[in-house]
Amino acid sequence: MNKIDSRIPFYLPVANECELFEHAYKNHLPLMLKGPTGCGKTRFVAHMTARLGLDLHTVSCHDDLTAADLTGRYLLKGGDTQWVDGPLTHAVRKGGACYLDEVVEARKDVTVVLHPLTDDRRILPLERTGETLIAPDNFMLIVSYNPGYQNILKSLKPSTRQRFIGINFDYPTPDIEVDIVHKESGLEAERCVPLVNLASRIRSVTEQDLEEGASTRLLVYCATLITSGMSALDAARAALIEPLSDDDDVKAGLEEVVRATFG
Repeated sequence: MNKIDSRIPFYLPVANECELFEHAYKNHLPLMLKGPTGCGKTRFVAHMTARLGLDLHTVSCHDDLTAADLTGRYLLKGGDTQWVDGPLTHAVRKGGACYLDEVVEARKDVTVVLHPLTDDRRILPLERTGETLIAPDNFMLIVSYNPGYQNILKSLKPSTRQRFIGINFDYPTPDIEVDIVHKESGLEAERCVPLVNLASRIRSVTEQDLEEGASTRLLVYCATLITSGMSALDAARAALIEPLSDDDDVKAGLEEVVRATFG
């Protein structure tokens, strides 16, 4: 039996996503991950980059993120003005993976910067320094977003999406999700089964009352609280009801589903 490397973050494959990641890296192809919040996209990236021995530079994108935040800027240091690389530039110079989480949240000028890196040129022009960096073989660009949550004003243009190969993520099948929650939280597998069943029931009513369903991440949080000694009802309220909604009526409905599950 192969010994599990404790330095590699735990990730349980659902389909062929690990093989596809390796092929993308080997062939210098940029990768786009799509799927709901908390379904394992970020853990997958951490797992695969560690497995391949790549330094990982993660950027959590937001409304104020600019191209300069990725590429770098001149800063005053000790009375002198010095250029400081941003995470994208650092990854291109030194090698490694640059992961832009929720890329659609960033300003539009960010995607423009990415374009030269996502075709056969694999270059990063730095106008402010006059450099044109060529990405090394061990550089990889990865982006992620949640297409079900974003509105039409926050979506990737087709011209940008078609520069990436894509992997669609969803919640794991129940048997795999039970295994994930068990391994991540330490809760006995048989006690994880009702949690996963509960999440399935919540997800089935998402379109009517909730913006998003119960994520695998929240199930792990809930199971961790139970493992720590909290009652299942209290753990579910803290990890599955309160994070999912602020609406009292919706929370009351979730409470009924939780009580029906745990009694």
